[in-house]
Amino acid sequence: MSPPPSPSVQAVSPPLPAVDERLVMPETRYEAIDGKIEYVAPADEPHGTYHSKIAALLEAYVAADYRAAVDMLTRTSEKNDMAPDASVFPAARDPETGGRLLEELAFEIVSTEALSHAAKKARALTERGVRRVFAVDVERKRALEWSLRTGAWEILPGDGAIEDRTLALPLPLYALAEAMRADDAVARALLAKKNPVIEDALRAAKGGGKREGKREALLQILSARGLEISKKADERLRAERDEAVIDRWLGRAVSCDSVDALLRE
Repeated sequence: MSPPPSPSVQAVSPPLPAVDERLVMPETRYEAIDGKIEYVAPADEPHGTYHSKIAALLEAYVAADYRAAVDMLTRTSEKNDMAPDASVFPAARDPETGGRLLEELAFEIVSTEALSHAAKKARALTERGVRRVFAVDVERKRALEWSLRTGAWEILPGDGAIEDRTLALPLPLYALAEAMRADDAVARALLAKKNPVIEDALRAAKGGGKREGKREALLQILSARGLEISKKADERLRAERDEAVIDRWLGRAVSCDSVDALLRE
């Protein structure tokens, strides 16, 4: 009599490490990709400029239950510990570990030639469970999304928008692809989210004379953001009589880097 067949044995994959368990030292310029430690060079001007704009956009557009981050390391496997240029992740903590939860959106800023390198990161991130990965091609001023179906980048329509549960309102792709148009998109998002500083400024504008009310609203926004207003800049702001110029300043006030930069525009 032959012995009974042995029960089949199924291989059990080891659990993935926590997303915030490190392979490389945080706050350094290194990532681990396919088990190799790779140095990440500092950004040049186009990359750095887009990096700044995407950070501002995500902070403005992120939904209440989510947080935005830049250069945040994510452990995607036993061999990979990498940092997307920007990401959006849940504000809630992991109920089991108390650590952070995996990001749901990730963004990479790339040149056309670097898309293949970004693909390695996109593949690793989506395999870990990141729902959507985007690339911003700074040379061709276009946005792309990684396709799980094709395993490749797909070009997104320039007049489209990213609609996602992590965002309070659709994020226009033109704002991602064209850094100079990002300020307007940030302003729209803050208005739509009823930012208290913007709301107070609008009430001030309605309360005073039309031009003077706008000027006071402008000064209030700049002060609330903690931007230093020099005596010279204050005189320039108060001396302006062209309401169209004041309107332009008012639109830029929510996202400008400094009062001097605002006046130069």
